[in-house]
Amino acid sequence: MAQLSLDHLTKVFTDDDGSDIVAVDDVTVNIEDGEFLVLVGPSGCGKSTTLRMVAGLETVTSGDIRLGEESIADQKPQDRDIAMVFQSYALYPHMTVRENMSFGLEESTDMSDDEIHERVEDAADLLGIPELLGRKPGELSGGQRQRVALGRAIVRDPEVFLMDEPLSNLDAKLRSQMRTELQRLQEDLDTTTMYVTHDQTEAMTMGDRIAVLDAGELQQAGTPLECYHRPANRFVAGFIGEPSMNFFDATVEGDRLITDAFDYPLTEEMREAVDGANGVTLGIRPEDIEVAADDSPTGGDEFGTTVDVVEPMGNENAVYLGFDEDPTDTFVATVGGMRRIDAGERVVACFPSDAIHLFDDASGDALHNRSLADAEDAGAEPRV
Repeated sequence: MAQLSLDHLTKVFTDDDGSDIVAVDDVTVNIEDGEFLVLVGPSGCGKSTTLRMVAGLETVTSGDIRLGEESIADQKPQDRDIAMVFQSYALYPHMTVRENMSFGLEESTDMSDDEIHERVEDAADLLGIPELLGRKPGELSGGQRQRVALGRAIVRDPEVFLMDEPLSNLDAKLRSQMRTELQRLQEDLDTTTMYVTHDQTEAMTMGDRIAVLDAGELQQAGTPLECYHRPANRFVAGFIGEPSMNFFDATVEGDRLITDAFDYPLTEEMREAVDGANGVTLGIRPEDIEVAADDSPTGGDEFGTTVDVVEPMGNENAVYLGFDEDPTDTFVATVGGMRRIDAGERVVACFPSDAIHLFDDASGDALHNRSLADAEDAGAEPRV
């Protein structure tokens, strides 16, 4: 096993009119030996292109890719000790499962038939599909095909696994089941893994660390809890978490933030953080908003609001609230699923100071985040 390092990795495509399109822009990230790193971001952010450069399926415009101490940026795909699992499974329809799993070893190694047979049998046992070895892909379900695609990668015993949205073609229940199985499998194999997805649930639940991309640029790399509770910028704060973080544009006036709907008192720590900033964005996650059942705000961090829409989710309710100044401009809070709140009801919303995030309007960079210690003390769990 080995560390995988991306060093100032850049990919530029040339359009038909000769203009340059920067798909990946100066991305640097190290994936430790045995680590499970998830690349996450919206469609078109460059995550699959990054993966394809690591696999050797796209050329590198500039920068380097190292496996251990060796640069592999100019190596052919077959010379890299890397196995890739594709979104489309990419199984040969005329071959049996056994033949699909054996094919790469037969073509790229000098292993004997007995050795290949043993590897295929071991991988099939690990994945729970030994009874499928004689079938063809057309006879398999989506989940079974995904296991075969994984098995084809596992038999190669590579230094690195690359996975490009491997669960996106599965239904929701099977996708949840396969997430758990993939985590267990990666822990058993202890293989360095780079996993691409646009699904933040997969990113938060599967990765040792996550790397968030936007418009080809790396926004933040950290543990799921770090990215959730201490986002590097407004993009990460808004992308990670469901429902998304609430944002309110504000100006700084002395020891208060002034928004179109309310004023918010700044703590001394917040005042120091926003010193010199003309405009800031106040952010707070829906589960951090406290909702009281009466219309008696005490001022400070409490505000009278009206319930616009309630979305029952079973274990919780997403409650959309509006201020009197513009009731249609809503923000969202989450409350327990057994709590009854009706549209049109007057309630008090409290924004606790220890749950507030502040971002610079000009750059989007985080100026102030809640501490991870505060989140742990409050028993906060990411909503994904």
